Amino acid sequence: MELKKQITRTAQKALSASRSLSNLASSEKDRILVEMAENLKGQKEQILKANKKDIAAARVSRLSEAFIDRLALNEKRIEDMVNGLLGLVRLTDPVGEEIKAWDVPSGLHIHKMRVPIGVIAIIYESRPNVTADCIGLAFKSGNSVILRGGSESLNSNIAIFKALDAVVKKNNLPPGTINIIATKSRQAINILLKLNDYIDLVIPRGGEALIKKVTALSRIPVIKHYKGICHVYVDDYADLNMAEKVCFNAKVQRPGVCNAMESMLIHRDVAARFLPGMLKKFKEAGVEIRGCPLTRKISKEGIQKAKDADYRTEYSDLILAVKVVASLEEAIRHINKYGSHHSDSIITDDDNSAREFLKKVDSACVYVNASTRFTDGYQFGLGAEIGISTDKLHARGPMALEELTSYKYAIWGSGQVRE
Repeated sequence: MELKKQITRTAQKALSASRSLSNLASSEKDRILVEMAENLKGQKEQILKANKKDIAAARVSRLSEAFIDRLALNEKRIEDMVNGLLGLVRLTDPVGEEIKAWDVPSGLHIHKMRVPIGVIAIIYESRPNVTADCIGLAFKSGNSVILRGGSESLNSNIAIFKALDAVVKKNNLPPGTINIIATKSRQAINILLKLNDYIDLVIPRGGEALIKKVTALSRIPVIKHYKGICHVYVDDYADLNMAEKVCFNAKVQRPGVCNAMESMLIHRDVAARFLPGMLKKFKEAGVEIRGCPLTRKISKEGIQKAKDADYRTEYSDLILAVKVVASLEEAIRHINKYGSHHSDSIITDDDNSAREFLKKVDSACVYVNASTRFTDGYQFGLGAEIGISTDKLHARGPMALEELTSYKYAIWGSGQVRE
């Protein structure tokens, strides 16, 4: 009961704060973001010390190396968080932006304007950098935020939060501007998801189990940042040297993230030329291959037989499902059936194939001749991101400043009444 009271009070304070934040001047927000970045950098040693505790506990719990990679902080990752906050300063504040304006026959002047959503709760798992990214994005877009990170990263999350909250307090911002649920109790999520009187939006970031739980329990609208079952399809018109480079990057560069390739599709007309060298390179990098019968026939690399479930799995590890397809049409059908509508790429020199792939693949981000690893707010020039939305309503793909706003209509009249 006490936990419920605490979380409810947190949500109430967040609601009150959101009403003030929506009217905060852009210059004031930018000045405070700079201070947040400076204090985050100044607290680097404390943050790294807290992160070491989380990593040690993760190793005791025998969590995977891919999980520990997502959990781990170092000087570069902290610098990335600092740069993420500073990057927001350089971006245009969307709040108050006029989307469009028009006149109607009654003489009314109608203006459609961007406004903050209000109170946003973000439920996430292992990556502590999400703490800084989400606070910065919510603040710049005029929203108050309630964070509930994973228990495995609790020490890191609290250390990052304290560094940023110190700036909030120093500048006399309203209590509840930024908030963290600092408990490992699983009940916290259940309580949070019922507070629809105070919270306007919930954004879950994490594994399939978390997303399903939040979606099933929430009384609050949810934008899902679902799993990343991402594909690269090597077309029969592909530059195979380019294909090898892109596929290797998409799988190996950082396998534990949601925009890493989980399945590789190859047109049968180039499979015999492409697969032996490609799979050898993957094997040398420690990638476990699970392939279709034709893949196993072509390659001599000791490939496991792929099951249907392998094409539906987000491994977040050095594991790759491989399938040879008969046509571009089959590749598109496979992606739309097995993918998570996150990020998918075609490697081809044929413009018609590229355009068909772009048109028919039903994913948030669809690439031609590029790695899926570019699905990222920074890489898109959007600054930091809340995550990658795989929903279709309100926001899709990298969810940055504009996606954290709604809109309202401001209508100017001169005494009109409706007859």
